[in-house]
Amino acid sequence: MQTTKRPTFADFKKKALQNEEVRKEYDALKPLFAIKKQLVVSRIAKGFTQDEIAKKLGTSKSNISRLESLNNNYMPNLATLMRYAEALGMKLDIELR
Repeated sequence: MQTTKRPTFADFKKKALQNEEVRKEYDALKPLFAIKKQLVVSRIAKGFTQDEIAKKLGTSKSNISRLESLNNNYMPNLATLMRYAEALGMKLDIELR
């Protein structure tokens, strides 16, 4: 009996990005995913839980989870990002290139 090797995520991604429409959408979402990744990495580096950040911002843990999630296209507004950075004791820098 022959078993089928399951493709890795890297293999799947490589194949999917060969499709022009998929690549365009992927490229369009890169900045959103980058900021969300920075939110999570910064929060963890500062030693905060989602619940602790939520309390500092006067919101719920589920809102912080949604804000940080890479599994949705929720686009945080600038004021939210500024407040989040401030809650971490950080500043938000925005750069146009």
